[in-house]
Amino acid sequence: MFGILVCLQVHLETFFREEMRMRMRMRIYVYSLGIALALLLNQRAAVAQQAPNQSDLTLDAATRTAVIEGALKNLNSYYVFPETAKKMEQAVRERIARKEYDQITSAKALVAALQGHLQEVSHDKHLRMMYSAEPLPAERSASDDHEPGPEELARQLEFMRTVNFGFEKVERLPGNIGYIDLRGFMAAQYGAETVVAAMNFLANTDALIIDLRRNGGGEPAMVALISSYLFGPEPVHLNDLYFRPDDSTHQWWTLPYVPGKRYGAKKEVYVLTSKRTFSAAEEFTYNLKNLKRATIIGETTGGGAHPGGPRRINEHFAVWVPSGRAINPISKTNWEGTGIKPDVEVPADQALKVAQIAAMNKVLEKVTAPERRDAIKHGIDGLQKELDEMKQGPKPEGRQ
Repeated sequence: MFGILVCLQVHLETFFREEMRMRMRMRIYVYSLGIALALLLNQRAAVAQQAPNQSDLTLDAATRTAVIEGALKNLNSYYVFPETAKKMEQAVRERIARKEYDQITSAKALVAALQGHLQEVSHDKHLRMMYSAEPLPAERSASDDHEPGPEELARQLEFMRTVNFGFEKVERLPGNIGYIDLRGFMAAQYGAETVVAAMNFLANTDALIIDLRRNGGGEPAMVALISSYLFGPEPVHLNDLYFRPDDSTHQWWTLPYVPGKRYGAKKEVYVLTSKRTFSAAEEFTYNLKNLKRATIIGETTGGGAHPGGPRRINEHFAVWVPSGRAINPISKTNWEGTGIKPDVEVPADQALKVAQIAAMNKVLEKVTAPERRDAIKHGIDGLQKELDEMKQGPKPEGRQ
């Protein structure tokens, strides 16, 4: 037993050390805009993006030109597809020649216009222009791979703690069905204890529903960690991430050892999706769908498969540059621009009840005890009635 625990500890330490090494070496590494910016130096830019009422800035011609040129320079240097970066530059320079930007003196208006023009060419939902009324911290150099300082780390941990590392709700539903409402894939090295607690709590359920309808993404290391509980000890190849800046490809596999109890590879798993399901949440969904490990229920996802990060232009402007792309080992492609079509397509607000009914029917196939069979059937009937009412929509006023 002692030998197994030592081996487990060594393996997890190696896993988390590799996660940190990747984050330091490839600092623009995370999938999701909201989570990534909260975990990176220019956290203020994330706050600014979520604060439309922040004060505007009046631009002169020199500043406007510097912002546009800074965005194009970063895209040409780091955007995952160099040829697309050139097309974006060409499109913007044609607009410059037509003097389309000359009358823009508002920082917010410039960001909105330039982002729209860049996305018209790239169709990349990860690509964002960012403005912050508060000065942005200076950007570290690519070779600066030291760990975050105490204050920065404290801010990151406080943010992750206050959102419970993405775990909004963990519960046991009627019929002994497990349920996780997961809102983000946080840094695995800090959120691992929460993952272990959640999976231990659900280990004895007969089927599992993972709700990603409000999940905007996060870090692939957490995707790999949570996925590891849904398979056996034999490592499973989940996904590859290619990064243009250093022309590297990083493979992600499930772990041969996990703390606590595995959910295992046999019990039914359902993943709920919506149009808001994006980025790393899509990777989790796409991985499990291609491995035939889960049934996907809900809406087609947002369609963002290009991880990246913020590049500072000056103290008030930055551009989020998608510098990598996912490569699934089975499909050899990804979900960029198309999203992931669910196995069972239903409106997002109906997905949970549809999944509950499906899960309970599967459990019912294996139950022999009469009392439990009757209880599950009663639960299915109740859920089906509620689902039928949802499909009919709200009743007109005055009708019962």
